Amino acid sequence: MSNKRPTVTVEAASAVCCEPLDSGALSEADAEYAATLLKALADPVRLRLFSRVASHPAGEACVCDISNVGVSQPTVSHHLKKLREAGLLTSERRGTWIYYRVAPQPVATMSALLSLGS
Repeated sequence: MSNKRPTVTVEAASAVCCEPLDSGALSEADAEYAATLLKALADPVRLRLFSRVASHPAGEACVCDISNVGVSQPTVSHHLKKLREAGLLTSERRGTWIYYRVAPQPVATMSALLSLGS
């Protein structure tokens, strides 16, 4: 695993660092909600699983299609459970498989939170 960070030029960083957020300051409740979402994604395995579901061509992904992230199946299940509990994923059992979808509202919330002013 590489610890390399993406390279950002000083010019690019200064172009976006000082823009105010469009939505203003967060309320205490909104900050708690956003922190829950961001904490759930703060784990690299969870972020990879979320990314695999979000980028799946069918708009949903079977656990059998996304579980190869370098950890055991019970660990994958644990991380998917954490993403569901945070509200980032929804799931549906079909026979012996579970299919996951990205929950649109939390993603829209994070997008709004992270959008910079224009």
